[in-house]
Amino acid sequence: MAAIYLIRHGQASFGSTDYDQLSDKGCQQAALLGKYWRAKGAPSKFYCGDLLRHGQTLSHFAAGLDINTTPMVIHSGFNEFDHVDILQKFNGEWHHFAEKNAKLQQFDEPNKVLHKEFYQALNRWMNGQHDLEYKESWPQFKSRCIRALQNIIEQELAKKRVLTGLTTEQKQPKDILVFTSGGTISTIIQHILQLNDQQTLAINQQTRNTSVTKLLFSENMLSVDYLNNYSHLEIAGDEWITFR
Repeated sequence: MAAIYLIRHGQASFGSTDYDQLSDKGCQQAALLGKYWRAKGAPSKFYCGDLLRHGQTLSHFAAGLDINTTPMVIHSGFNEFDHVDILQKFNGEWHHFAEKNAKLQQFDEPNKVLHKEFYQALNRWMNGQHDLEYKESWPQFKSRCIRALQNIIEQELAKKRVLTGLTTEQKQPKDILVFTSGGTISTIIQHILQLNDQQTLAINQQTRNTSVTKLLFSENMLSVDYLNNYSHLEIAGDEWITFR
C-alpha cells in the first residue's frame, strides 16, 4: 500500500489583485512543513499544480526539508477553481476588483464580509443552475480533480508493475506529495468518501494552509487515512494557523 499526501499551498493573498502569490507567512509555513517532514524522509516524487503559489510552496518546503533536487511533475489537473470568475458571476462589481475591494475596506471587519460573499458565490457556482455561465462549472471542476488523482495513481502503479509469466508482482511506490489547493483537496475527499456538495464545501472552508491530507492506494483500493493535518503549525504556535 502506498501513500499520496495532498498538501495545500501556504497563505496567499485572498482578496487582493494578485492572489496567486505566497505571503511571507505562507513561505514560512511551507518551510515549517519541510522541517517537520525530515523525520519521515524524502518522498519519491512531487506533483504540483501549475499555479505560482503551488510551486512556491514546494520550493519553500524543499528548503525546509533541506533537499537539493525535487523530481517534480507539473499537473494542471490539481489547479484550484477560478475564484475570480466565480465572484464576478455572483456580483458584477468584482469585474472592477480594486474598486470592489476598496468598498470592502470600509466595513469594520472586511475579511468577514469578503468570506461571506465568497461563500455565497461558491454556493451559486455549485447549485447547478448556472453551469453554462462559468469558465469551468462545478461538475467540470470535480471531474478534472478526480481525473488528475486517477492519472497519477495509474502512472505510479504501472511503473511498479512487473509481469512475470502469468503473475503480476507489485513493487509499491514510495510516498508521493501533491502540492495543490483547498478546493481540489476537498473535491477529491468528496469523491472517495461519497460526500454531498455542502459537506464538501464545509471541508473546503476548514482546510488550513499547508495542511496535509493522506490517501492510501493499491491496485484495488483508495482510502483516506487522515485529512487537514496541520501539526507542524500547531507546534510553531497558533499565529501560524491560517485559512486563506
